[in-house]
Amino acid sequence: MLRAGIVGLPNVGKSTLFNAVVANAKAQAANFPFCTIEPNVGVVAVPDERLQVLAKISESAQIVPARIEFVDIAGLVKGASQGEGLGNQFLANIREVDAIIHVVRCFENDDIIHVSGSIDPLRDIEVINLELGLSDLAQIERRIERTRKQAKTSKEAQAELAVLEKLAAALNEGKQARQVELNEDEAALIKPLGLLTRKPVIYAANVSEEDLASGNAWVEAVRGVAAQEQAQVVVVSAQVESELIELPEEERAEFLQSLGVEEGGLKSLIRATYELLGLRTYFTTGPKETRAWTIHAGMVAPQAAGVIHSDFERGFIRAETVAYDDLVAQGSMTAAKDKGLVRSEGKDYVVQEGDVMLFRFNV
Repeated sequence: MLRAGIVGLPNVGKSTLFNAVVANAKAQAANFPFCTIEPNVGVVAVPDERLQVLAKISESAQIVPARIEFVDIAGLVKGASQGEGLGNQFLANIREVDAIIHVVRCFENDDIIHVSGSIDPLRDIEVINLELGLSDLAQIERRIERTRKQAKTSKEAQAELAVLEKLAAALNEGKQARQVELNEDEAALIKPLGLLTRKPVIYAANVSEEDLASGNAWVEAVRGVAAQEQAQVVVVSAQVESELIELPEEERAEFLQSLGVEEGGLKSLIRATYELLGLRTYFTTGPKETRAWTIHAGMVAPQAAGVIHSDFERGFIRAETVAYDDLVAQGSMTAAKDKGLVRSEGKDYVVQEGDVMLFRFNV
C-alpha cells in the first residue's frame, strides 16, 4: 500500500488536513506546537468513479477500491536534524513513507499562531528542506566513512562511494538528493538509506476558502520553488476539507462548485501522488467484486498479475484484456468480445491505465 507522509512546520494545517481527508481519523488538531507526537495513520479509499460503472456492468456484489495510507507526522522545527523538538523521532517517521506531502501555510489567520510569528511560505519551505537535507547529509557522511574502508578491496563499495560523494556535494550546495541525476544502478546502491530529500514531494499549499479557486501570491511563490525542485504543487484548503466531511455525499459537489472548484483536496492529492510516483490503475470485475489494483507504470502483465498474488505471476499464461472505455461503450463483456475488443495478451504486454483484466494461470 502506498504511504504518504504529511509534513511541515507546526500549525500549518497538517492534522486538520489529515482529519479531513481520512474523514474518520482521530488525529488531534490543536493550536499549539507538537500537539502530534506519535504519527497518526489513516487508510483511505482512492476515489475512482470507474469502479461504480464497472460494478454496474458486472452486477458485482461488492466494490473494492485501491487504498492509500496517510501518515500525519509531527511538526518539524529549525534544529530538528539535531533533535530539536523531538526532531530525530519525527525524521525517522518520514523515512518510512513513499512520498512526502509538504503542507505549506498560505493563509492569514490571527487566531492561529505561526511558529515563526509571520506568514512566509518560502522561509517555511527552506526550514523544512534544510533540516531534511542536514539529516541526509549526516547519514551519508557516516556511510562514506564506512564505505571508504570497504572500497579498498570491493568494486561495489567503490561504486557506492562515488554515488555517496556525488550526493554529499549536492547537499552541501543546498540541493535536494532528488535533484541529483542517478542511473538505475546508482539509485539501487543508495536505496537502503531511505534518504529524505530523495523522496518525491508534493507541496500542499494550504489556503483559505476564498483563495481555493484562484490561489494567491504565496501559492505562486511555492510553485516557483517546486519547479526548481522537480516537485508538484496542489492547492488545498484544510478549512474547506473539514467542512466537506460534515456534508452529505450528494451535497459536496455542489459546495465545491460554489467555491469555483471541481474536486476536493483528497482527490487532488491522490491524483498528484499517483502521477509523481508513476502509478497506474487496472481493474478486475465480475459478479463477486469489482476491484482496483495499483501498479507502477511500465509493468508487464505477469507483474501486474503478481500484485494480486505471487502465484498468478509465477504461473502466468495470458491476460484477457479490454480497455475501460471500450467495455463501457459496449455495455458488457460479452458485447465487447463480440466486437473483438477483448484481447489475449502475453508476457510482454505493458499494462495500460484503466485496463480491465482477467488472468489465466497455472497453479
